[in-house]
Amino acid sequence: MDTYRGGVDVFDELLRNVRGNGSVFEQSQLAPSGSLLLGESASLTLCAPMRGGGVLDTGAGEPRRIAAGETAIVCGPDPFTFTDAPGPGLAEAGPTVLMVGSYDIRAEVPQRLLRVLPRVAVVTDAEDCGPLRDYLQAQLALSGPGRQIVLDRMLDWLLVCTLREWFDRPEAAPPAWYRALGDDVVGPALAALHADPARAWSTAELAATAGVARTTFTTRFTASVGQSPAAYLTEWRLTLAADLLAHSELTVAAIARRVGYADAFGFSSAFKRVRGMSPSAYRRTAVGGSDTRGATADYARQASASAAANSAKVRGSRPSARRTPSATTASELVRIDRKAPDQRSISASERPSAVSSRTKSATSTGT
Repeated sequence: MDTYRGGVDVFDELLRNVRGNGSVFEQSQLAPSGSLLLGESASLTLCAPMRGGGVLDTGAGEPRRIAAGETAIVCGPDPFTFTDAPGPGLAEAGPTVLMVGSYDIRAEVPQRLLRVLPRVAVVTDAEDCGPLRDYLQAQLALSGPGRQIVLDRMLDWLLVCTLREWFDRPEAAPPAWYRALGDDVVGPALAALHADPARAWSTAELAATAGVARTTFTTRFTASVGQSPAAYLTEWRLTLAADLLAHSELTVAAIARRVGYADAFGFSSAFKRVRGMSPSAYRRTAVGGSDTRGATADYARQASASAAANSAKVRGSRPSARRTPSATTASELVRIDRKAPDQRSISASERPSAVSSRTKSATSTGT
């Protein structure tokens, strides 16, 4: 997929905080015809047979068979079963060995992509993922400094590979903005908006990222994405704000400035119009009853550093989730608990701060 020439990868931005920290790994084997109960309460579960194969049954729709060399992504939160059934030619290789990774994804940002996944998506390993299996299995048997970090990142790598492969398939139904990332006109503008959402973007500036006229850009963007540049920018800003409200200690005013609003009043009006509740009410709802504030300092630092770095690129060209392990039987194989840091045009009262002279003289996406 093409990316903005400034180097910002929107796919990467969406999945940046979907990663494991201190994952738990166990390795075992399925008894012949044995079953596992998996994915209970998990937002997303990754299943990859290391040897043999079996059948995934969610209780809805046809059961799906997966074998070594394939990876399945199962969307939660309902549990499902995996039953050993290696199939012809695979049973002789030995008992089935399954790797399972459960992700508890509560952030809004990755949900923009993950919510369009089917209940079960099965893909064959891509070239860059195939060698990862053998190396991962070898690492599981080793011990030593840094082992945990290596295992965490390798499982994240496998997840990203699998998602990338799925969304490139004809049967996938990615959101319109995802398909538009590969458009020569719309793609650069989307990448620029994601890289620096707080900037007071004008239509002229966005059109300039692709070197086309403003009218051409606006028409192409709206047709490809399904909404105007101003509406898309508002939605993206409020998605970022929702995560900051749920996963940081920043005040509402600070969050408003962080995502591009001049004051808390304009931000609160926009947030309530789109989300149906005030920022303060959303924060109480998101935080109430969940242990999501334990690592807020780390989340805030990551978000701030990422925004600053991306802003520099464009201008020059987290609380942890509550550990929710997969619920399995006593013959559990490999378990990985995952943590995740998942309109209309902006009115005059909602205009972002730091409006430049160029913005004042051009048609702005913020007006």
